[in-house]
Amino acid sequence: MNYKHFKVDIASHIAEVRFNRPQKANSLDGPAWEEMQQIFEELDSTEEVRAIILYGEGDNFCAGIDLETLMNIQEFASISCEGRKREALRGFIFKLQNTISAIEKCRKPVIAAVHKACVGGGLDIVSACDIRYCTDDAYFSIKEIDLGLVADIGTLQRLPNIVAPGIVAEMAYTGRNVVGKEAERINLVNQSLANKDELLTAVRKLAATIAEKSPLSVRGIKEMLLYKRDHSVAESLNYMTAWNASMFLSNDLQEAFTAYMEKRKPVFEN
Repeated sequence: MNYKHFKVDIASHIAEVRFNRPQKANSLDGPAWEEMQQIFEELDSTEEVRAIILYGEGDNFCAGIDLETLMNIQEFASISCEGRKREALRGFIFKLQNTISAIEKCRKPVIAAVHKACVGGGLDIVSACDIRYCTDDAYFSIKEIDLGLVADIGTLQRLPNIVAPGIVAEMAYTGRNVVGKEAERINLVNQSLANKDELLTAVRKLAATIAEKSPLSVRGIKEMLLYKRDHSVAESLNYMTAWNASMFLSNDLQEAFTAYMEKRKPVFEN
């Protein structure tokens, strides 16, 4: 997979996706946003891939939306009709939201490995990931308040399901940085590690463990977790019966039991 603003490598059932604008702190311009959506939609349908690691080249994870791209919003002011102007702006916001949602909709677990800056749109991105790890010098910020904006592409909707709503409110109202160890303490990340090398070692080990499991079951777990987030326990249990009734009698189940009886690791089809 060749891209201009990202690097994507696939090996041993794991895709490593890297932001590749280090000279811009891995901030994302318009074409980069489009590439990111394309990447996760393609990885969703790539049968070989069972887990995804997302991290940044250079000194930072992701500084969010490129400021030049943000300033281009002024172009909407040239539309003379107020209704059409607002419609175009709304469409622009929807486009960015859909890019973030492509990460969440990807059926493969996405592990964010964050070092240094994860601000603005970067935090929107990690909020849509399944698992988050970081370095001790990583910092997370809902930076939009300092630009006179309301964060509008996912952080305010997803982050309250990850950390306490009061913490999200404080971050959103102040724009303050939440640094590595605090991020671990408030459950924004699973673990904060000393440096980027240790971080990548940890997340690669985690991804390898996931990649050894039944791909069908892993995809089912992700779907169930997302469904439960947005539905009641009763609704989620009902949906669970439909899933298992249709997916339970799989080749993966047979291989898992056979491997257990033969005291070996199971080998699953994609």
